[in-house]
Amino acid sequence: MKNKSKKLAFMMLGLYAVGANAQDPIIQTKYTADPAPMVYNDTIFLYTSHDEDDAQGYDFKMLDWQLYTSTDMVNWTDHGPVASLKDFVWRKRDNGAWAQQVVERDGKFYMYCPLHGNGIGVLVSDSPYGPFKDPIGKPIVWQQEHWEDIDPTVWIDDDGQAYMYWGNPNLYYVKLNKDMVSYSGDIVKIGKLEHYQEGPWFYKRNGKYYLAYASTCCPEGIGYAMSNSPTGPWEVKGYIMAPTDRTRGNHPGIIDYKGKSYVFGQNYDLLRLEMEEHHERRSISAAEMHYNVDGTIQEVPYFKDTKLVQIENFNPYRRVEAETMAWGYGLKTERRTDGGIYVTKINDSDTLVVKGVDFGKEGASRFVASVASDAGHCAIEIHLDQADGPLVGTVQVEATGGMDIYKEFACPVKGAKGVHDLVFRFKGDAGKDLMNWDYWKFVE
Repeated sequence: MKNKSKKLAFMMLGLYAVGANAQDPIIQTKYTADPAPMVYNDTIFLYTSHDEDDAQGYDFKMLDWQLYTSTDMVNWTDHGPVASLKDFVWRKRDNGAWAQQVVERDGKFYMYCPLHGNGIGVLVSDSPYGPFKDPIGKPIVWQQEHWEDIDPTVWIDDDGQAYMYWGNPNLYYVKLNKDMVSYSGDIVKIGKLEHYQEGPWFYKRNGKYYLAYASTCCPEGIGYAMSNSPTGPWEVKGYIMAPTDRTRGNHPGIIDYKGKSYVFGQNYDLLRLEMEEHHERRSISAAEMHYNVDGTIQEVPYFKDTKLVQIENFNPYRRVEAETMAWGYGLKTERRTDGGIYVTKINDSDTLVVKGVDFGKEGASRFVASVASDAGHCAIEIHLDQADGPLVGTVQVEATGGMDIYKEFACPVKGAKGVHDLVFRFKGDAGKDLMNWDYWKFVE
């Protein structure tokens, strides 16, 4: 199965090299769903739910929430799980870490998490990277007469009043108190908007309020409604992304970032690289979207029919975590005992792509990589633009004494000047894991 997947990955890289959107989806080392982007300190923090690799059929297997960051929309750094079901000791089920959202208020970060069948919980942290802790030891919302309390979305209005919307198949909201872990007044049931399914995303832009949501079923698209008030009434406007047979499921997250607007959603495109058989193993994609003068949203083509443009070039002259990538299909990431993340499951002919790397006019002279290996002799080839593009350096890696013992290996670099996509290609004995990779850096 993996060899077949590798061939498909190389086909994707070939498309990537000629300018197509081979970053569909944007994360390939894990199955991710329910995108919840947040802009903070000029960085996108993309929180996601996580479908386990062994999820079977139409049964969800979701145990934790993941974090990825980016400053250019195409290269994403994996920070691993930032919270899990285990953070809620009052939960009654060991599965059901569904769609969450993180918001910042007064220097603290609040994560609103549905625990399917156990209501909506809230975690808090002093950092967007976590750790997140449960401040109240109980659900913030739990209507125990039904299981509709899922998919929370929170927005803090200009006057300081915070609102939380949620629900499937009905839509609800409450007004949150300033402490962000309690609410005042009654839970308000709006019911069903036209085509509304689940996954609301609530926000305000230029004085207008928006509710985007998973719409229609099945397949699902992304619909939206608008209002002049944070509590409605809501007027359904149509689709941000119309349903197609390629979507099957969707869940929106929307941000403005560096002068552009983006919609995130989910699909089964990564799974389809391996099989047509259905399993609940979803992946996140993103596309630029545009508003009309009246605030309505122009319909966005399906993710595979869009091109995600890099916002700024990537600086290689610093320590770069190896789990930062634009494309790494077939690779995996795991957490070290010291808390760091590393890239693993690296096999012969695997590739890792970093997009839009600016080597400058003078170019790079040297490359350093921190890796751990017990595979004997193997190598990291450094190519420009595509997997069989110009070879500018090769790092020879020897056994370090174990897959958890890291050492730096270096090589000279020649010909890496200007802006290029950077493709690391791994060489070694076929059929075995070659190395674990912690970080890398170029020297000018």
